[in-house]
Amino acid sequence: MISIYLVSIVILAYLFGSIPTAVWFGQAFYGVDVREYGSGNAGATNTFRVLGKKAGAIVMFVDIFKGWTATNLPYLLDTTIVGDYKSPHFVNFQLALGVIAVLGHLFPLFAGFRGGKGVATLFGMVLAIHWPAALCCVSVFILCLLITHYVSLSSISAGFTFPISLALIFKTTVPSIMLYAIAICALILITHQKNIERLLKGHESKIYLFKKKKE
Repeated sequence: MISIYLVSIVILAYLFGSIPTAVWFGQAFYGVDVREYGSGNAGATNTFRVLGKKAGAIVMFVDIFKGWTATNLPYLLDTTIVGDYKSPHFVNFQLALGVIAVLGHLFPLFAGFRGGKGVATLFGMVLAIHWPAALCCVSVFILCLLITHYVSLSSISAGFTFPISLALIFKTTVPSIMLYAIAICALILITHQKNIERLLKGHESKIYLFKKKKE
C-alpha cells in the first residue's frame, strides 16, 4: 500500500523543482522574462547572459538548493518507509526524488512547463548524494569556464567528471549511483544539443567571470 506521506513527498519534490527561479526573479526585480531573450532558456546560464552576474549567481544558487532540498526529503520520512539512512534503499529513494525535482525544473508547473536545462538542479542532487564527487565536478566546471568561457562546455565537462570520479577516485560500489551518474551525462548531452551545435560552429556565447566582454 502506498503511503500518503510517500505520495506527498514525491509531489513536494516535483513542486520544489518546478519553482521557476529565473523567470520569477527576472520578472520581480528586472521586469524581464528571460525566456524571451538570449537562448530563451529559463535557467541560470541564460540569466547570467541576459541579466548579469549578480542575478545569474542568485538564480544558480537557488536552483542548486532546489535539487539539494528535494533529494534530502527522505530524511523527513520514517525509516520503515525509506529504509535506514544511507542504505541502498534510502539512496535509491533520494535519487528518485532528485530526478523528479530535475523533471520539475525541466517542465515547471508554475511556468507553463517551459523550464531550464537542469544543470544547477542536477548539481544540487549530486551534492546531496555524494558531496566529494560534487566538489570534483565544481572544480572541473570552474577550470573549464576560466579557460574557455563557455558555460555549456563547462557543464558537459562537469557532467562527465561525475561518473569518472565516482569510479576511479572514490571507487563507488553502489550500482544505482553509478547508473545515475551515467544517466546525468546522457541527460546533459540531450539538453545541450543546440549548445553543442553552436560550439561546433563557433557561435556559442561566452561568459567572462572577471572581465567584461569587449563590444
